[in-house]
Amino acid sequence: MSYSDIILFSHPTFGVLGTMAALWVLVEALNASENNRVRTILASLAVTAFICFAAVAGGYWYVHYYAPEKALILAGPWPFAHDLVMETKEHLFFVPLILALYLPIVAARRLAQDRIARTVVIVVAGLIVLNGLAIEGAGAIINHGAKTALAHAAAKGS
Repeated sequence: MSYSDIILFSHPTFGVLGTMAALWVLVEALNASENNRVRTILASLAVTAFICFAAVAGGYWYVHYYAPEKALILAGPWPFAHDLVMETKEHLFFVPLILALYLPIVAARRLAQDRIARTVVIVVAGLIVLNGLAIEGAGAIINHGAKTALAHAAAKGS
């Protein structure tokens, strides 16, 4: 496995871990009590860490390795996988990143006593989960665009 493979695979792995951690925060906030306060804060910090790692790995991959794949996708039968899906993903990922940076701030409040803060945590964590799922789906479409382009190129060559 090459260095570029590690970067490529770490990006969605950290994204999924961040999404799962956000779901964890959401469940903890729905059941907020003094008994799970520390767990909620730790889970919110995990969301922040994983989403930040996903953003860094994805950005590094995009800058250093994506150009040939982009050209391949654009030349293939699914150019929308880049033109629409990747372009959307490039902008959409800022939403969960900003929310993940905010989540530990509001999760540190006493959620068992502060209904408004608990509601904010639930909404923010829920938005991270929904965005994370959408971004993972976008990544699958982009991946399929690259595979389709390779298969199309191979069929032309034979």
